[in-house]
Amino acid sequence: MNVTYLGLLAGAITTAAAIPQVVRTYRTRQARDISIWQPVLLNVGMSMWLIYGLIIGDTPLIAANAFSIVCYSLLIVMKILYKEDDKSKSCA
Repeated sequence: MNVTYLGLLAGAITTAAAIPQVVRTYRTRQARDISIWQPVLLNVGMSMWLIYGLIIGDTPLIAANAFSIVCYSLLIVMKILYKEDDKSKSCA
């Protein structure tokens, strides 16, 4: 097996882990139980991995981290946007 394919497969699997949370948060419009720090810290780390991947020219590293950054950035945005909705639902 070519090591690039292994990297692409590993990146696809670990990146796919973010999708269910993003979809659930979007559907329920509720992000109360999500800590803002987890996706923020992940984005910082993944940004560093992305820069590293760009420097060494590693396609799997670049692709996996770029997509993950998009997913976790969406989660951060939803956490901020749905904050007001969470407050009104908990008071009702």
